[in-house]
Amino acid sequence: MAMDLDALARDMTAWRRDLHAHPEFGFEEKRTSAFVAAKLREFGFDEVAEGVGRTGVVGTLKRGSGNRAIALRADMDALRIGEQGTQDYRSQNPGTMHACGHDGHTAMLLGAAKLLAEEGGFDGTVRFIFQPAEEWGKGALAMLADGLMECFPFEEIYGLHNMPGLPVGHFQTRVGPIMSAEDNFEIVLKGIGGHAARPHWGSEVLVAACATVMNLQTIVSRRLSPTDIGVVSVTELTTDGTRNALPRLARILGDARSFQPEVSAEIEKQMRIIAQGTALSYNVAVEVTYTREFVPLLNDAALVNEALAAARTVFEPEHVSTACEPMTGSEDFARFLEHVPGCFAFVGNGKDSAPLHNPAYDFNDDGLLHGARFHVAIIRQRLPA
Repeated sequence: MAMDLDALARDMTAWRRDLHAHPEFGFEEKRTSAFVAAKLREFGFDEVAEGVGRTGVVGTLKRGSGNRAIALRADMDALRIGEQGTQDYRSQNPGTMHACGHDGHTAMLLGAAKLLAEEGGFDGTVRFIFQPAEEWGKGALAMLADGLMECFPFEEIYGLHNMPGLPVGHFQTRVGPIMSAEDNFEIVLKGIGGHAARPHWGSEVLVAACATVMNLQTIVSRRLSPTDIGVVSVTELTTDGTRNALPRLARILGDARSFQPEVSAEIEKQMRIIAQGTALSYNVAVEVTYTREFVPLLNDAALVNEALAAARTVFEPEHVSTACEPMTGSEDFARFLEHVPGCFAFVGNGKDSAPLHNPAYDFNDDGLLHGARFHVAIIRQRLPA
């Protein structure tokens, strides 16, 4: 018997709002994980594994005799942001909120889990991956390090993310690079502080730090090829100075985005040259720390075509497109694509939606059924009964 989709939409809305009211930061998603695991068991899953990658959940659903396995992934963590919403289901955890829609992503995947468990319609194995700690790029790595691929093997993977500004009922993806790598950097300048009235007695670092910040702006504008996409952003500048004392230490922090490993390497190289040269000209010492937190998200061409075909059975065909431009935001779904091919796509959250990571953001419940039905469609297409 076919499931009542209106009833499923009401269920997903209730689940989503419950999750929204109880947001949890990365690797703290104990209530969320327990909620997910309980639902999967309620749906009659063959196996539900908790604690994968600390707070991740993997549900396994099998039908027929097929030996292929496909994974669907949703992220569960919230952000350290104080919510400004006034809705009844607003965050009950002060300073933490679902400002990126992971509550909606989780609810959509739970909806697909319930529908596939009740209706079947596929032949093989589906892995439902509920991932922790996406926001700071550690959750996928933790699940992989915990034996995800060995204990719950799969051959391809699909994921969805909501997109403010894109109308509800629209679906977008693209072949190849769709989300960027994220590198973090810290530049520490050390000199000799002193009295603000006698700067010539020392080698203070604040002016050197300001010069360094300005010089870093030339990496993208003058040191990368115009055909390469790159972003270098300084996000913090702190010193140990005070109103009448010149600082002896300054810390410059920020991040860089790119889509190609060679561009990331060039950004690091040029950053070190600029930092060392600027420090030398101001007679201060410098240390540069450069780390790579997220890798580029590269969609598989064949599976993008599969995802588009599945999406056209759920969305109006004219609302399904590859018009999505590469985005300089990052997403650790990319870590799974280092092991198997897959496709990551965006579903509309509404033209009037507040931006992601905004204290007034809220997931649009009108999009829940679209997401759940896409998950179901891609499974039935890739694992035909």
